[in-house]
Amino acid sequence: MDLIDRGSGPPLVVIPGFQGRWQYHQPAIAALAERFRVISFALAGDPASGLPFDDARGFDNYVDQIGQILRERGLERAAICGISFGGLAALRFAAVAAERTSALVLVSTPGPGWHLKRRHEFYARTPRLFVPVFVAETPFRLGRELAREFPTWRSRTAFSLGQMLNLFTAPISIGALAGRGLLLRRLDVECDCASVSAPTLVITGDRALDRIVPVQGTERYARLIDGARYVVMENTGHLGSNARPDVFARIVDDFVAGRHHAAA
Repeated sequence: MDLIDRGSGPPLVVIPGFQGRWQYHQPAIAALAERFRVISFALAGDPASGLPFDDARGFDNYVDQIGQILRERGLERAAICGISFGGLAALRFAAVAAERTSALVLVSTPGPGWHLKRRHEFYARTPRLFVPVFVAETPFRLGRELAREFPTWRSRTAFSLGQMLNLFTAPISIGALAGRGLLLRRLDVECDCASVSAPTLVITGDRALDRIVPVQGTERYARLIDGARYVVMENTGHLGSNARPDVFARIVDDFVAGRHHAAA
């Protein structure tokens, strides 16, 4: 399995987003590893994970994977942080494995009721079309956000090239990506929200800047999960964890590590 275990401190499992590979979150992981023992991995179903994906079990495939990783790493419990798509797997794990979840962090996660646009669902059913369209659309949807996060063309170019390099060092699996798209056809997560007992932090970027996942949907988790805290990262959108990694890590640390030390 493609897995990393970095840093020291309270254990934090970082579940990657739609691309399915931890490499696409390296800035965030590096910043978190200065404060936590960070564990991240390739999602089940991706060839790099070495694990199959049973369509009938949906997000429970990831629940099994996270549980297996905790056992192999000798951890009884950990904070679970899901970024974007990964937040749905984190939510499911926290709902069904409460005893193993010390805290839950949802970062720009698709909200309850979110569903694919009709054209994206068509693309997901034709995987050879899905990835080229997904890659081609992304720069247009991120343009305004990148301009706010990186005010000079040099900084924007450097960040963008760093992200694009991942396409070569951690290739996206066309079939696995399309399968994740189909999992998003219509989300029904209210029951999972009601089952979460771990302290929960919901993080989004600015409402006007995230054009990947509507912020108003992610905000709903803060209302549906009892006692959840909601934080907005200013001047950033969907890429906040990577574009503002130090700010992101500090927000997570204030929430998760504070509770860890209080419990200790």
